[in-house]
Amino acid sequence: MTAKLFESALGITDPWCVASVEFDEGAKTLTILIDFKVGSRFAVSGHDGLHGVHDTVAKTYRHLNFFQHECHLQVRTPRVKLPNGSVRLVEPDFAGRLNGFTLLFEAFILMLSGQMPFAAVSRLVGESPHKVLAVCEKYVEMACGLADHSDVTALAIDETSRARGHSYVTLAADAVARRVLFVTEGRDAKTIKELASYLEDHGCPCENIIQTSIDMSPAFISGVTQHLPNARITFDKFHIIGHASTAVDKMRRIEQKTDKSLKGMRWTLLKDTAKLKPEAAAELDALMAKMTVKRTARAWSYKEQLREILDRKQINVVRTMLDHWCTCVMRSKVEPMKDVAKMIRAHMEGIVAWAQTRQTNGFLEAINGLFQASKRRARGFTRITTIKTVIFLIAGRLDFHAINPHAGQPT
Repeated sequence: MTAKLFESALGITDPWCVASVEFDEGAKTLTILIDFKVGSRFAVSGHDGLHGVHDTVAKTYRHLNFFQHECHLQVRTPRVKLPNGSVRLVEPDFAGRLNGFTLLFEAFILMLSGQMPFAAVSRLVGESPHKVLAVCEKYVEMACGLADHSDVTALAIDETSRARGHSYVTLAADAVARRVLFVTEGRDAKTIKELASYLEDHGCPCENIIQTSIDMSPAFISGVTQHLPNARITFDKFHIIGHASTAVDKMRRIEQKTDKSLKGMRWTLLKDTAKLKPEAAAELDALMAKMTVKRTARAWSYKEQLREILDRKQINVVRTMLDHWCTCVMRSKVEPMKDVAKMIRAHMEGIVAWAQTRQTNGFLEAINGLFQASKRRARGFTRITTIKTVIFLIAGRLDFHAINPHAGQPT
């Protein structure tokens, strides 16, 4: 009765059977011995028909805990002799993709690893962090290899830091499905070449990409122009406003050297006015009343004008208004904002494209934030394979179900 119960619980089917169950109360382990019926014949991948048993080897698989006790499956695993004379080991249906684990145990690790650091998963499942990471890396590698990107037409591309100093990784995501497709080391034009090659290998010719959202990195612009020839480049509104906000803060720092009343106003000038507290809003209003004598006030006003222009959806209107805005800024004495005007003039077509595409990298910035938080919790990642694994677990929405029937499907 006990054997039948465990067979049902474990999903053990013919010709496999539970031979015995051993419980060690002191070690708090449950060992289930699994055998096969005498005379059974087994299929081997890549070879037709069923084959008789040549000999057996003992293999042990870690399974999900039985209540608070570790559970191990000790399997008398057959080796079969093939018609060509070679001997092959039979892999049980419940064996995982890594040696020593069951499919259910690996699915459990994957589920936890998408939500917590590897060290925490390690403590929870009772395996080393290296083994937990090895399971995740294997599944991410397999799922990426099986991925079909034939329906991808729009990309969002951005970079994030992998370590202190000038060490970066580039991320590319499906801008429609909002899932990471590709991660590679560096942030130069070669990363776009690698991306184009990767998409080709996964059913998406580079000609299929008709839209890309990137920052104003010359390397990204060059790479997209060369390797994604049909892609229309969009520089989203939030990057532009970010540059304008930086210019406002530069002007404030310059002016506060001679005007101490500006000290402490940094966040008041950078925050969305709708989110300001009444005291801060009143302080901002008082500054704007002195616009004729405060260059910081004029810089803030230019930034807000730019925000209003980029909210419009008529591409010709946006182009005309941006051109006028740049002319006004260049005639002013707000020097930091002149750099923004020069940048806008140099990238005008990509900026006005925002009016039509409304394509943004905002969700990639959120993914970057999640990755940086994970990196801090894990005390940093050093290998690019680990970084790729973490990013894909967080935001890749990979179909692990195709590899392991117990793993969740992407939502």
